[in-house]
Amino acid sequence: MWRIWMLFDPRRTLIALFTFLFVLALVIHFILLSTDRFNWLDGPRKGATVAGQMAPMPAPATAPTGK
Repeated sequence: MWRIWMLFDPRRTLIALFTFLFVLALVIHFILLSTDRFNWLDGPRKGATVAGQMAPMPAPATAPTGK
C-alpha cells in the first residue's frame, strides 16, 4: 500500500477524493429534490390530483319513452 502513496501525493489525492464525493452528494440531493416523492422542501405537488377532479360528470341516463 505504501508504494501507491509513493506514486500519488496523499494531500492532493484526498482533496480530490473529498471534492468528488461532495459534488456527487450535491448531484444526488438535487436529483432527489426534483422528484415528487422525495422533495422534502416543497412536499408533493397537488397538480396531479386536481386534474382528476376536473373531469366532467357522466350524463344521466334517460328514461325510455315507450313509443
